Amino acid sequence: MTAKNSLARIFFRWLLALFCLLAGIAHIRSPAGFLAIMPDWVPFPEHVVLLTGVAEVAGAIGLMIPPRLIPHVRYAAAIGLALYGLCVYPANINHAINNIAIGGETASWLYHGLRLAFQPVFIWWALMAGGVINWPFGKKRPQSST
Repeated sequence: MTAKNSLARIFFRWLLALFCLLAGIAHIRSPAGFLAIMPDWVPFPEHVVLLTGVAEVAGAIGLMIPPRLIPHVRYAAAIGLALYGLCVYPANINHAINNIAIGGETASWLYHGLRLAFQPVFIWWALMAGGVINWPFGKKRPQSST
């Protein structure tokens, strides 16, 4: 089994695909919470929330398509999900800084801190799951003896 097809990478790819599928469906079916945390400077917020949901669902599907069926789709899906993770970061920051209530409830700083800290992990996760990067599953480089 190669580094790109290790059991750990397969597990994390399936887990990420499931996570993105469920989050994408939530964006599409229940956009109110996502609209609440959207920064004011984002144009057409309803369309953006819908499109982010579609992007998550498409990314989840793309991660599951074997490269032998459609080359480069998994790779492209991984890059797309990583870019998605980067693009939604302002909404998460806005949610934290302005302590925006969703469903009448505000979240603790523990929640916000963990969510903000997880965003770079999500970006790495997408890139790793799609085979864009190999760390930490790639071959280790031999140490020099200098």
